[in-house]
Formats: sequence, structure tokens, C-alpha cells
Amino acid sequence: MSAVEPILAAHDVTIAYGDRRVVTAATLEIGGGERVALVGPNGAGKSSLLRAMTGVLRPGSGVVRLCGAPIDSVERSAVARTIAVVPELIQLPFEMPVHEVVALGRLPHEPPFTGLRPADRHAVAGAMERVGIVHLGHRDVRELSMGERQLVFIAVAVAQAASILVLDEPTAHLDIRHQVEVMELVRDLNERDGTTIVAVLHDLALAAHFFPRIVVMDGGRIVADGPPAATLDEAHIRGVFGVDPALVRLSVGAA
Repeated sequence: MSAVEPILAAHDVTIAYGDRRVVTAATLEIGGGERVALVGPNGAGKSSLLRAMTGVLRPGSGVVRLCGAPIDSVERSAVARTIAVVPELIQLPFEMPVHEVVALGRLPHEPPFTGLRPADRHAVAGAMERVGIVHLGHRDVRELSMGERQLVFIAVAVAQAASILVLDEPTAHLDIRHQVEVMELVRDLNERDGTTIVAVLHDLALAAHFFPRIVVMDGGRIVADGPPAATLDEAHIRGVFGVDPALVRLSVGAA
């Protein structure tokens, strides 16, 4: 549990889909400015807990708090201005230039029916420059590589100007170069901009290298929470992931 005043917190959260319980009595506090990775095997409850903590999914019991207030008591527009979510890589079914996709990040800030204001256009241009995709501005997002597309959706989140960035498997389906590029960008957004980062990851090596705090989930429960050396040790890798630790190469402590 974080020693920093939490900006986002789940307290004793339990989530079930019908009769199937996927998260049990999970308590997780994220301090402002932290960089935290959630790891665990498939079906551990990581994404479900993340959905509850972003207000998308209402838990069966327990409470999620955003800046100290129950998240279901906060207006959705206020939640959207505070939490930006980058989902697993998605496909757009229609043509849309990159700059228009990035502009979607300004929707929580736009007055209804007025369209983009000069401040919004400035934020969009700044987000594209920050992420390094200015040269892609007029490309159809469907024509981009998966790595480029992931950067576009991170730019959407940056344009949203939220203080919390939540990513669900941001490196899924990417080659090694783009995995590292995305993770270095996420780290830079945290260290240079002060953005609070919460990410679900499957790749333990990336988690250990880029995140100073790792939360391990197994069977719907949080079983470890702390620095990589304590949470991705041999006992947890063997007990949670069911593999020989000698087969998992980690760069612990490099974050």
C-alpha cells in the first residue's frame, strides 16, 4: 500500500460476473505521481480491478475513491478529466486521420456543440509533439503499424490532460522496439510530467525494468505489492506464474 496520499484507491473491492467471482477483497492505493504495474496470470482479475478503479465497472462490494471521493459520486465528465484510459490496441472501422483521433482526447473539456477551441487545438498539437507523432498527423490511423497506432492512442490520453494515465496491456502485439518505445514514453510522462501511471502488463521483464512498484494478482487477490525485487522474486514467479524462475530473465531495479 502506498505511503503517499492516494489519488486513486480501491478498498476491499470484490467483483463478480454472475456466479463467477473475479476479484476478491482487493485493496490498492495509488499515490499521486506513482508508476505502478499490475501483473499476474490470465484470469487473475487485473483488468477487472482496473475497470472498477476507472469507474467503468461497479464492484459488487467495496468502494473505489478518486481524490478521496467515491468514484460513483463523481460526475463522469470530471472522472474523464482526471483519468485517461488507453485500452488494449483497438481497430477503427472507418477512415480517420491521426490528428482527428488525437482530438478525441479533448471531448471531456469541450463545451457541448462548440467543437474544438484554440486551446483544444493547442493541446492536440502539443500531445502529438510530446508523443512524437506529428509526422503522422494526416495519415489514416488504420494504415499505421501497431506500434504507431499505440502511440496515437497514448497521444489521445495526453491530449486529455488527465493527471492519471491507465493502460491495459499497452505493449500487447508490439515488436520489441515498439514495446520499449512505449514503455520509455510512459516512464517519461511519469518522471517529467508527473502523470500518475497504472498499467496492466503481462511481460514481467518490462514490468521489472520500467516500474518501481509491482502489484501481483493471482486468483482475484492481490498477493504481493512492492518493488520488483520483492514481488518478482523466485517464490512469486514459481508460485503465481507456475514457471521455473531460471526461465524468466528480469532486470530488477532498473526503473
